[in-house]
Amino acid sequence: MTTNRTRTFSWEDPIKALEEAKKLNGYDYLMNVLEGNLPMAPIQKTISSRLVSVEKGQVVFELRGEEFHYNQIGTVHGGTISTILDSAIGCSLLSTLEVGESFTSLDLKVNFLRKITAESPALKTKTKIIHKGKTTAYLECELVDEEGKLYAHAVSNCMIFR
Repeated sequence: MTTNRTRTFSWEDPIKALEEAKKLNGYDYLMNVLEGNLPMAPIQKTISSRLVSVEKGQVVFELRGEEFHYNQIGTVHGGTISTILDSAIGCSLLSTLEVGESFTSLDLKVNFLRKITAESPALKTKTKIIHKGKTTAYLECELVDEEGKLYAHAVSNCMIFR
């Protein structure tokens, strides 16, 4: 017997937030998101993650495995895990950028180290900026539980635009 489930969500116009973002440095923009003055990116609602804290160089997201994240083998899909790591990396870099600066990811390499399911504990990102130059940055991010157990690890090169 199949039990159907339904999930709905809504989001705010991301272009409005981007227009506001252009007026702020990255840290102030992210603080406005954290404080609820600006909406979070629609992707965060899509994967049902939440912004936990903002510091310069360290933006923390939380992810709880949900049934709607599952792949065909009953674990959280690698794309969901990659998305939360990419978000933390990007926002951690963004938190260090000034008004008029932006960035894009050049690559993302993810290692999946433990399975994640709806029974897994809440997981948080932990990012480190390894190198930040004038035009590129290299960052790493871990997805860990409260005890520090590592579930996934990512590295990314980003290009900075001024």
